[in-house]
Amino acid sequence: MRWFPLGPGRRRADPDPARQQALLEDIRRRYGAHVRVPFPEQAAAVVPALDGDDGLAVAATVLREFADEAHAELLAQAGELYRRTGHGVAVDRRNYRPLWQAAGPELRWPLFALPGRLHPYVQVAAAATVLGDQARRYVRVADPQPPLAHLFEILDLTVAGWEYGRVPVDADAAALAGRLIATARELRAAMPEPPPLPPPVRELMRRNHTVDVREPGGHRVVGGFNPGREMRQSLLA
Repeated sequence: MRWFPLGPGRRRADPDPARQQALLEDIRRRYGAHVRVPFPEQAAAVVPALDGDDGLAVAATVLREFADEAHAELLAQAGELYRRTGHGVAVDRRNYRPLWQAAGPELRWPLFALPGRLHPYVQVAAAATVLGDQARRYVRVADPQPPLAHLFEILDLTVAGWEYGRVPVDADAAALAGRLIATARELRAAMPEPPPLPPPVRELMRRNHTVDVREPGGHRVVGGFNPGREMRQSLLA
């Protein structure tokens, strides 16, 4: 976590790297797909564990590690695809949609099987919640642009998985997407000069497609989710 110099109205945080590492390892160990508790309940339990400025730092670390590991996994898959077929595909973490449009059937959606044991519906959802709830504090003590970029990366991969990776859209997936969008909104609102929206977000905002949302682990449709509309309402307001 990079700390800004002090300025008017800015308070310097006093980070504790040892506590941050312990927090990160604790939420890796205690929560995830190996725990027989519904994902929303696990995410809700992680949120209060990430208290204070050290918790904010860990939340940003969760997003960074998850996004970095997803990028590394897709680079490895692109390399495998090239060795197998002789056809290269670009892996641009600013916009994964062209990759999935070109090679979707050949790719494995990576977000459930990354080596860092961070689950998108548990630790990632909790980290996004913590940063969204304390966006103004985070912007005062640290650089918000890296976690904002990671939020958009994970959102890009989430929606690409629905469209091109045959990933079912259940209530947990829709809740994650909604949380990523909401936290991006809160961080941008707290920034004096938010950066431009990334290309995949702008592309999705031009669409008005609603996907069926099914119950977790089942086939019954329980609602709908329109990514483009959600992004327009949150990020253009």
